[in-house]
Amino acid sequence: MFSNQAPDASLFRSLFETAPDAMIVVDMRGVIVLANPHAERLFGYDSGMLAGLPVEALMPPAVRQAHIAHRTHYMSTPRVRPMGAGYELTGVRADGQSFPVEIGLSPVASSFGTLYAASIRDISETQRARQALERARFDEVVAQISRRLLEASKHDAQAIGEIPGLIAATLDIPAAAIMLIDPHNAGLQVPASIGLPEEVLAEVPRSAVLKAIASNATQAVDDQAAAIAILHKACPALANDFTEAGMVSLPDRRGPMGLLLALSHEHGIFDRDRLQFLQSVANILAASIQRGRSEEQLAHSQRLDALGQLTGGIAHDFNNLLTVISGNLQLLEADAPEDPATRETLESASRAVERGAALTRKLLAFSRRQHLLPRAVRTVQLLADLSDMLGRTLGERIIVTAECANEVPAVYADPGELEAALLNLALNARDAMPRGGRLSLSARQHHVANTDADARLIPGTYVMFTVTDTGVGMRPEILAHVLEPFFTTKGPGKGSGLGLSMVYGFVKQSGGHLNIESHLGRGTRVELYLPVATANAHEETSIPPSRAGHETVLVVEDEPEVRRVAMAFLRKLGYAPLEAGDVETALRLLSTHLGIDLLFTDIVLGGDMTGFELAAKAREQHPRLSVLFTSGYEYASLDIDPHVFGTLELLRKPYRREQLDQAIRRVLDRESA
Repeated sequence: MFSNQAPDASLFRSLFETAPDAMIVVDMRGVIVLANPHAERLFGYDSGMLAGLPVEALMPPAVRQAHIAHRTHYMSTPRVRPMGAGYELTGVRADGQSFPVEIGLSPVASSFGTLYAASIRDISETQRARQALERARFDEVVAQISRRLLEASKHDAQAIGEIPGLIAATLDIPAAAIMLIDPHNAGLQVPASIGLPEEVLAEVPRSAVLKAIASNATQAVDDQAAAIAILHKACPALANDFTEAGMVSLPDRRGPMGLLLALSHEHGIFDRDRLQFLQSVANILAASIQRGRSEEQLAHSQRLDALGQLTGGIAHDFNNLLTVISGNLQLLEADAPEDPATRETLESASRAVERGAALTRKLLAFSRRQHLLPRAVRTVQLLADLSDMLGRTLGERIIVTAECANEVPAVYADPGELEAALLNLALNARDAMPRGGRLSLSARQHHVANTDADARLIPGTYVMFTVTDTGVGMRPEILAHVLEPFFTTKGPGKGSGLGLSMVYGFVKQSGGHLNIESHLGRGTRVELYLPVATANAHEETSIPPSRAGHETVLVVEDEPEVRRVAMAFLRKLGYAPLEAGDVETALRLLSTHLGIDLLFTDIVLGGDMTGFELAAKAREQHPRLSVLFTSGYEYASLDIDPHVFGTLELLRKPYRREQLDQAIRRVLDRESA
């Protein structure tokens, strides 16, 4: 082609062969007719080997067919044209290695007709530098978002609200959104977004498909065609406004908590680097939300702990007062005339004391594990009292019925906790019947002959309590989780989600089982199986007549009125009591009175030493000294392991004289044995 030795031809050859870029010339067929040495080195061919090859041989196989159509179109309207600016073109070397290129095209008139010259530049280093700059910019934005979320209180709404705008500005896209799974309904929440039309924002929460995507997504959707197809199915209004989507999940310990969504009108914009940027932002955002939720749970736990400590102190003081009231009532009973009216008055006051003591135990139960004191409870009487109370308190719109035959045996359980469990179920039933309905309570004997008859219970005889309502019922997916702690279907502030889990724990701890059946629109039925009280349980709970004692008992109590009651009880029971209002006095009496048989001490004393520490110090001098503890607290609220101090005997305030006598005899008889 350059056989003509005119100066311009020689100059063209010299420029062509020494050009800093790779140069190739193709004819109308797309066949390479000329290539400079730089082109041969760039594509890895020996000298003269490029001539005669189709230009598509220098391209990835996947685009060759499409390039033929593009080349034909260009040759029909040839012009000077740069290619690869702003998007990526790829060349392929002889060994199959690909690399990014930029290309400039220009038609060249010759004696052979129009030819087409292409200048080709390897931009690997340029692209790497550009990618490094873009990644550095992404890292800077990620750090900025991290700092804002870290400085924000919890998952501050304003800090989260700024994230879609930062994403859109960084990626130069028109729209972005944060979508969180709402645990209380089937849709999604959109706490922050930018560029989404109002109709799209209205459609997203109702999209069950998008909710399913958010719940099941585990990683970014790399395939843009797949992402936009998913989006079109999930939310047509969203997909119709945008042609490209970047979707990444917000990870959580138990599965994704939602989606981070980026949208664009440009094709192929969400490459791997940009999806990685989105995932980094999503990870930081998810961590911030998790932190906020953990802080809320911690604050809630701390509030409960503080309230539990306050309640424990109130219960202790209240139980001391009840001990004084109960003790004086019992002293009056012993000396009161046999007048029915007087007896009824004293018994009514004593019942009020018992209800007050039960109230303090319930106040402690909500935040601390209750120490169960099982005994025989008359089933018939329990249901009668409970149905009577519910009939007065639940209102006229709810009809309460109770059914229990007289021959149903007594149940062996903590009476306060059993009553609280049945009451909890009744209140749940009330909430499920906002327009009124029927609440049925029943109890019957249930016998399990062997594990084949009922694998949930060990063989034996049980009392089955049933609480049935005609309320709205529950869906199967709700029913599957109702016993889990903190699971609730009630609105904010209307339920802690602990009620049924506490009932379940009480029943299992008592050696029984709980079963729930519910059907949407047809109500709920809850069954509690608890063991029947044995004859021994009746004997243990029956109060034997008081008998005269003779031992010497040291009473250590910092409350004078409570101490006075204890001293009076002991004298009535025949014991020889000594009293101490503090630890120092108690230790002095223990060292001077060698005949003390029993130390009866409150656990919480006014000084620096507790009743446990006093008992330990006393046993250093008197190893065989018997000890009986008393307190208005529960074991758990005192942070006490009842097995640490040997065989610990705790008499809970307020106590009756007969209970004190029984506790003393148990301790003394055990020590003597």
